[in-house]
Formats: sequence, C-alpha cells, structure tokens
Amino acid sequence: MLHNICIGSRGSELALWQTHYVKSMIEARFPGITIEVQTIKTTGDKILDAPLAKIGDKGLFTKELEIALLEGRVDIAVHSFKDVPTVVPDGLTIAAVLERVDVHDVFIANQKKSYRTFASLPPNALIATGSLRRKCQLLNAHPDMQIVELRGNLNTRLVKLDSSEWDGMILAKAGVTRLGWEQRITDVLPFELMLPAVGQGALAIESRADDQNIDEMLRPLHHQPTAATVTAERALLRYLEGGCQIPIGAYGQLIGNELRLDAVIGSLDGKRIVRGKMTGAVADAEQIGIDLAKELFNQGGKEILEKIRQTT
Repeated sequence: MLHNICIGSRGSELALWQTHYVKSMIEARFPGITIEVQTIKTTGDKILDAPLAKIGDKGLFTKELEIALLEGRVDIAVHSFKDVPTVVPDGLTIAAVLERVDVHDVFIANQKKSYRTFASLPPNALIATGSLRRKCQLLNAHPDMQIVELRGNLNTRLVKLDSSEWDGMILAKAGVTRLGWEQRITDVLPFELMLPAVGQGALAIESRADDQNIDEMLRPLHHQPTAATVTAERALLRYLEGGCQIPIGAYGQLIGNELRLDAVIGSLDGKRIVRGKMTGAVADAEQIGIDLAKELFNQGGKEILEKIRQTT
C-alpha cells in the first residue's frame, strides 16, 4: 500500500478543482495516505494570445504533465478527458476514467442584454468561443452569427464577457458547474444544435503503465460506462486524426444494453456539415467509433478535412 503520492495538475482554478476532487476521492478510500499536488504549466496555459488551432495540435494541455510522469516527478496526472490526445505516450496509461457529468454546452448571455436564451438572439449576434467545433456548428445553424475568438480560464472569460458588448458566449456546462457559476447559465444547447467535444464532462487519471500500486489504488474510481462511451468517441477522433484544428463533435451514450454514438464533422465556416449516428453493443465501443468515422469520412468528411488541413 502506498503512503505518499504526488498528483500533477495544471494551475487553472478548474484544473485544481478537478485535481482536488480526485485527491478527496483517494483520501476517502485510503485515510492514511498523504497526497501532494504539484502544479505544472502546459503549453496551452503559457500561450494565451493566440487561437489554439494556431499554436499546435495535440497535447497542448497534457504534454508537460506527461513528461513529469515519465520522469517520476509526479505519480498521476488529472486531465479533462477532452484535452487528452487519442494516442497516449509509450510508458503511460489512462488508469481510471471518472463518472461523467453533463456533457452539454451552455449559452451564457451578456448580463447587459435583454435576451437570455440562445433562440432569442438577434440577427448578427456576437458570440464568443475559442472552439472551432462550436464555431462551425453555430455558423451552420446561424450563418449571420459573428464569432469572437476567446481564450483563458473561466473567470477570465466571464470578466471579458461582462466588460464587452458581446451578446454571449458558449462554454462546457461541466466546467461552469464545477466552479459554482451555474447561476450564470442562461440556456443549455441541445445536441441537435451543438454536439460536445470528445470526452467532454469526463475526467481521466493518467499514470505510468508499469505502476501496479497506483493502478490498484485507482481501480475503485474507474467508471466503466463512462469509459465505454468515451472509448467510442476517441476511436472516431483517432481514425479521423482530429485535434484542436479540426471541428469534430461526438457524444456516446448508453441506451439500455447498447451504445449509441452521434458525431459531426464541419467546415470552418459552417457551410458544410456531415452528421451521423451508429448503435451497437457496448463491448464493441471502439469499433463503433471507427465504423462511424469511416461512414462520415465517405459521406463528405474526407473533403471537409482535406480542405481544413490545406488551410491550417
């Protein structure tokens, strides 16, 4: 039994909330354990004056944490699963996936404006988001919408919104709720309008692949239904070689004894959208993701992705 472990975490308020949540879960199961938290700045945290799509592709919020794991400076790292590349470095593994919370994206209206819901927005509304996935789906539904590039942690984004003339912004409900800002949510976006990011709402705990003590410690935290749905989503993303630069949304859910996966690929301007869904056995989660990716690819996704890669 381990008596001391070190958790690596990004330094944002949300990342630290997630890390301390995991820390409390471990302490509740192993009362005698001592847990240290080490904050580590990632590339995505250091470069805040450029869109994510312009500063890199994979591992923007995980690479430095993974280096710390491989070098033995930390024992585990806690990630928002949507930040974790679909290929984990050699020597590391996703040791546990925590139970997912609400995966929806939400609309937060500017408090100075009279409208509160997304449907009540005026023509040519100014909406802030740093996500190409959100941008393409918004523009597909509302071609007149004006998108404002937005980066930074949740508190920073709320301050920017409140001091601006924007009509509102789009965020993940999970992060807003975890930090206690749920009262700022003015509308929840339906999946018909906005499919979430792969892994949205789920937390992943990464560790060294050969660390059996850590593996045994984390096993009670693992939530298999969440792991299955995210496996399907990540298999789709991996097949399509998606990253920050490619607008892909996906959501896997368990319906009875089956797993249903919905996904979308969109052009950067939102003019071309390919949607699809596939259902199958939970045990076939990875294959469902691959098969749906192939279907989307053949129905127009190939041309969309090729054009995006030519322009980025």
